[in-house]
Amino acid sequence: MASLASKVSLLPKDTGSLSRGVPPARTGTLFVMGSNGGMSVAPDADFAVLFGRNEPDVHVCVGVGDTCVSRRQGVISHTYARWVLTNTGKLPIRFPGSRLVLSGDHVELAAGYTPLFIVSPRQEHLLEVRIAASAQPPGPGADAGQAAREAYEEDTHDRDARELSAEERLVLVCLGRRYLRNDPQPQPLTWAQVAFELGELRPAERWGPSRAAHIVSKVRTRLSREEGVPGLVEEEVPQPVGNALNHNLITDLLVTTTLTKADLALLDDDTDCPAQAQAQPAPEGSR
Repeated sequence: MASLASKVSLLPKDTGSLSRGVPPARTGTLFVMGSNGGMSVAPDADFAVLFGRNEPDVHVCVGVGDTCVSRRQGVISHTYARWVLTNTGKLPIRFPGSRLVLSGDHVELAAGYTPLFIVSPRQEHLLEVRIAASAQPPGPGADAGQAAREAYEEDTHDRDARELSAEERLVLVCLGRRYLRNDPQPQPLTWAQVAFELGELRPAERWGPSRAAHIVSKVRTRLSREEGVPGLVEEEVPQPVGNALNHNLITDLLVTTTLTKADLALLDDDTDCPAQAQAQPAPEGSR
């Protein structure tokens, strides 16, 4: 039987971006690259890769010098023939696009190249992951992958937690509960759903769809004008608007850690239970 040393190894210092490909390896081998180097792990090594900002505590460093990044931000482990990412830190981890893995959540990684981004308040830190699908050399798209990586690496943001009133926070947590529960393809709740849930939660208060919509609209307008957050007003998104304005708002609040999973306690929400069986009304606009 092969030793652990033959199944887990450090990558050469001159490896470069994993988007360009990796050395020949068994199908399912995991490659992880951070700011100070990387490593490879065979799928049967029974070895979990820890990553974060504190080099003595992790196998792969990311976000070195940024105290917003956790010492142990996350772990990638092999479970039931799949590599699974678990966010053990405070900050969210972003997949390409807008999907966020929040603190305490886990998600299966797909074969091939996946750039992950630790979303710190003022900068996104790149963690490259590649799972070998075959031993073939990289194809003609490798240069494009490198260009995309460099674009992401330079993509920094000046973000801070947004100020919300207690009422605004309550409504926004309800509106974005599917995001906070890490649904695979989350959408904002409709105004009718928000009003129903808040009415059930606080029966002494008068909650209706228009009240919830008015509160959220004020937040979007304020963050657009005072903080310069893009995509929160109709003039900045293509038609049909649909849920785009609320989706953009919730994403910003998650990325800036204005909203976190702990806020679900405002709804007395059990994040381990399935979504409520209530019939889902058709999506409505964000106006």
